[in-house]
Amino acid sequence: MILIINTSGKDLEFALGDKHKIVAVEKQSSALPIECEKFMTECGAAWRDLSAIGVVVGPGSFTGVRLGIAYAKGLGMGLNIPVVGINAFELYLAATPDAFVAIDSGRGDFFVASPLTAPQTMTIDELETRQMECPRTVGHQPFNLLLGTDIVRKKIAAGNLEPAVPMYLRPSYVETNKKCCNN
Repeated sequence: MILIINTSGKDLEFALGDKHKIVAVEKQSSALPIECEKFMTECGAAWRDLSAIGVVVGPGSFTGVRLGIAYAKGLGMGLNIPVVGINAFELYLAATPDAFVAIDSGRGDFFVASPLTAPQTMTIDELETRQMECPRTVGHQPFNLLLGTDIVRKKIAAGNLEPAVPMYLRPSYVETNKKCCNN
């Protein structure tokens, strides 16, 4: 079985087999281990049943993405199973392979990708022009986390076991607003 963890948004989200759960929480950091354990129990699964863990690496909440990756890596290390990073674009495109994915970043621009466009940020003006390259645009509705299981399986079968690292499409808030002092 493959456990999929998503902490890239405001809620926690888990998938295992055909089971899916979204948990609204105030503090992901303290709730993640507890809610993941609850989800596994609700699914009737034990940790030893897992063969891999998939984790959404972004784009999304800077802290949430890092939290999910760290937790998944800790589980993977303890269980001696692979941890595979999957990004939101892969999940959207698994459902709609010919789509232009546009995810509102919440900061006045969009995270975008398509079969013709590498992951990047765009303004609304750029987006309105570029989305016409594809027959449809997705990203305004949540992705289907259940599709993550197949993505992880394919990556493992292809030997694509690169370390799960955050997908950053722009500098962090701190990096863009830092004040430089030469002391």
